[in-house]
Amino acid sequence: MDKVIQKKKFNKKTILILVGAVVFIGLVAYGYSLSLNKVYKADADKITISKVQYGDFEDVVLLNASVVPLTSVIVSSSEGGTVAQIFTENGATVVAGTPLLRIANPNALSSYTSSETSITEQINQLRKLRLDLEQNQRVMSQDMMDIENSLRTSTRKYKIDSALYSKKVITKEEFNTSSQDYEYYQGRKALLKQAVKQENQSRVMQLQQIEVSISRMNESLQTIRQNIENMTIKAPVSGRLSSYDPIIGKSYGANEMLGKIDVLQGYKLQAGVDEYYLNRVKEGQTAQCEFNGKTYSLTVRKVIPEIISGQFQVELSFEGKSPDELRRGLSMQVKLTLSDNSKSLLLAQGQFFQSTGGSWVFVVKDGKATKRNVKIGRKNYLYYEVLEGLQKDEDVITSSYDQFNQYDVIEINK
Repeated sequence: MDKVIQKKKFNKKTILILVGAVVFIGLVAYGYSLSLNKVYKADADKITISKVQYGDFEDVVLLNASVVPLTSVIVSSSEGGTVAQIFTENGATVVAGTPLLRIANPNALSSYTSSETSITEQINQLRKLRLDLEQNQRVMSQDMMDIENSLRTSTRKYKIDSALYSKKVITKEEFNTSSQDYEYYQGRKALLKQAVKQENQSRVMQLQQIEVSISRMNESLQTIRQNIENMTIKAPVSGRLSSYDPIIGKSYGANEMLGKIDVLQGYKLQAGVDEYYLNRVKEGQTAQCEFNGKTYSLTVRKVIPEIISGQFQVELSFEGKSPDELRRGLSMQVKLTLSDNSKSLLLAQGQFFQSTGGSWVFVVKDGKATKRNVKIGRKNYLYYEVLEGLQKDEDVITSSYDQFNQYDVIEINK
């Protein structure tokens, strides 16, 4: 029996759905093809175009440096409290030991006074114990002298009575009395001698312990008195007082900075450097600055690698004598040399780098700019070093790409 093949029929609704799907897919494909070739129209006077050059790449970075003293000493209080008296003003030149201000702290002062009284009482007790030991030694020495004297008397009488008894001049009872006294005082002397020996050993140890204890307590007393005296803050070194603004009644915590003293032995420069250069700035690198029409040589003496707000700090010292007219807080521009000059393709610095990270640029040709991948190396205060992707005399948009970095082609209207 033959099978009958029936053709599947589509109704009108199904056909409309299929046609709509095809149209939608077509529109999506068309939109995607347009996105691959986005075009942005820009006015020539609103963008910056720079030409790629070939020349010496000066591997330097410009720094805005501040003049700071070569040495500064922080002034602080070991004890917290409130300002009770102010003796010196900010900016004054002081010598070591000059009173600056007095801190009041009643609780701490009361505690120190109580401790001082307690320690003083303990020292007095130890001194009394030392006197008692010395007095006891004198008593035992006196006892020993008495016994030795009695022993000498009894020995002499014993010898005389022995001779008399042998001649029958005295009775045996009288001789026995002399003999007993002689033996008694011999025994007393032996016992007292042993007691004196033990007492001396004990006394020496006790006196050593007493002396150590008194010495430690005197040190504690000295510390307490020094802490009381430290409530009057004094200049630790000679120099010029700065960053010092106490007010009567103002509270400070323990070891909180009250000010600084700039030791007047010269100046150095301190500058913040972009974190981009962290691995390239080293101690010993050279730099230059100008001041009052003269050029001075500098050397990087310290690199502080901690990054704060996108920068790390460096300290530079003058080679030789620093300018006499320098003062704390003056600003100077420093030209820091990172390495020797070298020949390279150069592209002017611009805001485009913030948009692309230097991985691509818009290259201009015949009124249009197209994207091109590039490789950027070092940078200085004027140029980027171009390693790959560009040729000499090519034109590149170096202004910001924020308005059109999602486009592929820029049409430049003149």
